[in-house]
Amino acid sequence: MESRVKRSRKFRGTGEGKAYPKLLGKHAHRRIAEAILGRPLKKGEVVHHIDGNKLNNDPANLEVLPSQSEHCKVHGFGKKKGR
Repeated sequence: MESRVKRSRKFRGTGEGKAYPKLLGKHAHRRIAEAILGRPLKKGEVVHHIDGNKLNNDPANLEVLPSQSEHCKVHGFGKKKGR
């Protein structure tokens, strides 16, 4: 008889070859941001990695943005070409 072993995944993929480490069932960068703020993140708040490295969860590299639309602005999404 085969024994089945439940394996815990340390990273959850985003489908693009990128992964976010988890801490106690929540993405580590979100837990760290909550610790910095001293409160849980509000609904809709997004944690941005300033250097673009999603594995660099140094508090100095994390920025909490009020919404996904603000996060898109940081990355320059939605801007028309030539402007």
